[in-house]
Amino acid sequence: MLLAIDAGNTNVTIGIFDGPRIITRWRLRTVHDQTPDEWGIKLRSLFALEGLPLEKISGIIAATVVPPLESSLTGMARRYFPVEPMFVTGHTETGLNILYDNPREVGADRIVNAVAAIAKYGGPCIVVDLGTAITFDAVSANSEYLGGIICPGIGMSIQGLFTRTARLPMVDFRDPEKLIGTNTVVSMQSGLYYGTICMIDGIVERMIAEMGKDTKSVATGGQASLITKGSRFVKIADEDLTLEGLRMIWERNRQ
Repeated sequence: MLLAIDAGNTNVTIGIFDGPRIITRWRLRTVHDQTPDEWGIKLRSLFALEGLPLEKISGIIAATVVPPLESSLTGMARRYFPVEPMFVTGHTETGLNILYDNPREVGADRIVNAVAAIAKYGGPCIVVDLGTAITFDAVSANSEYLGGIICPGIGMSIQGLFTRTARLPMVDFRDPEKLIGTNTVVSMQSGLYYGTICMIDGIVERMIAEMGKDTKSVATGGQASLITKGSRFVKIADEDLTLEGLRMIWERNRQ
């Protein structure tokens, strides 16, 4: 079995694969200074809850955009499994031709998403990842990573409204009851929801105009299903896109 870890700035998503099939997944809060032993204790608890023995894991692959996590994940993998983990970088063999000016600048999660999207949906393709930041990644039909766009994430917008105003409350991100709010909470939820969707649709529409009308769009991340519900251009929500990309890269490199 394969342990796949997607470590972002806000959340860590963990998946267990038995061959091509994902058995289970967990989402944890990112703790930047977590020690290898703390990682090990958490994973042992999660495995025990699912009735999965640690010794069944024969490989570990990770994509992280938080540099301090790499050393702690490496220590955890060596001590508790024990295997040598593989970390995805801009120089990992993925089958993608990365056309970024400096491939090292491309986040590992963006590379992984592009690999999974081109394999599952074909190209040209746009991946919208709703994480700490909202990223748009363009992949050609020839498996070329063309580049992308980075925007502030939904959580940043919510936090900004709350911390930078005197009387606006903290709200959750949801499909509002109505477009025109008649109280402060619904007005904020409407602004966040439709503002995010309109921003995404506006960018995706311009990318499709540049990449061609046959370009597909897929969303992943915590709020993907909410976005596809209201979007005009992004209709596919794929919760496991990043984890599946990690599995594909592992299969490509494990020899």
